[in-house]
Amino acid sequence: MTIYDISEQAGVSIATVSRVLNGSKNVSEKTRKKVLDIISQSGYTPNAFARGLGLNTMKTIGIMCADSSDLYFAKAIYHIERKLRANGYDSLLCCTGYELDARAASMNLLITKKVDGIILVGSNFIYEKEADNKYIADAAAQVPVMLLNAALDVPNVYSVVSDDYTSMYDATLQILETGVKDILYFYNSNSYSGKRKLAGFVAAMEEKKAFRSNLLQFYQGSHEDIHAMTEHLKKVQKKGLFFQGVIAADDMLALAAVKYARESGYDIPGEFSILGYNNSMLTLCCEPELTSIDNKLETLCQHLITTFLGVLSGNEMPIKTVFSGDIIKRGTTR
Repeated sequence: MTIYDISEQAGVSIATVSRVLNGSKNVSEKTRKKVLDIISQSGYTPNAFARGLGLNTMKTIGIMCADSSDLYFAKAIYHIERKLRANGYDSLLCCTGYELDARAASMNLLITKKVDGIILVGSNFIYEKEADNKYIADAAAQVPVMLLNAALDVPNVYSVVSDDYTSMYDATLQILETGVKDILYFYNSNSYSGKRKLAGFVAAMEEKKAFRSNLLQFYQGSHEDIHAMTEHLKKVQKKGLFFQGVIAADDMLALAAVKYARESGYDIPGEFSILGYNNSMLTLCCEPELTSIDNKLETLCQHLITTFLGVLSGNEMPIKTVFSGDIIKRGTTR
């Protein structure tokens, strides 16, 4: 029996079941008795119910990320673990890679460890096919699941996201308004977030009648191989593609664009403009320093933990919260 079954049999919402199990006073005695009677009759105690039934909670949260060597994921994990620890929770980390089977196995492993909830770090955990997201829905039937920078319309799943579409749309318009028209978009991910960034760039370029499909350049190599990223830009330039600026989906790709511009003899930003994404420490590792979009990662992580703790306490919490990014202007744009 899952939290869905309890709520359906009792004729109440999942949130109401959670409040009953966590001892919240915001539930009538009649409803409380109905829910607890159904749980008692079922003879089964799912992990998510341990706290409300007076059992020993593990005070542990499972965290899943694809690759902890990625700067964005590593920083997110740091913020999340620190904030969990400050609230008395330990964490178990699974680095899953990008294959669905490995992710489903990691999710099941965390469930068997009786974690109180699971956090998915990064938008790449969400798949286009609904069936491929079943591993998340199955986990959410037992424990709350939080998504960082992704969204999924499934009960007991909560999301905190950055508005990547608007951030990229606004940034592209700003670059265009400085007189740079031939802007190459350099990206390496088709994740939930990646698609939102791409859509924002295309919308702005089409609005200003500056869009050309060959200006969209997808890089498929290692996210750590800056030389390969630079060579990718050199190859498309040698094939005759003209561009006088690069907007990149992350700061590492943007650094490769800086390297490309330097080696090609361009003046930055006079002849060539570059904008990155994530506002990571890499923005200070080049000359001139890199203009980048700050997607408010620490704020997202703080709100994620606040939401999660509220859910675990049986409170009504927002299903999805969206934050706007800011453009941090430095020396690579006019």
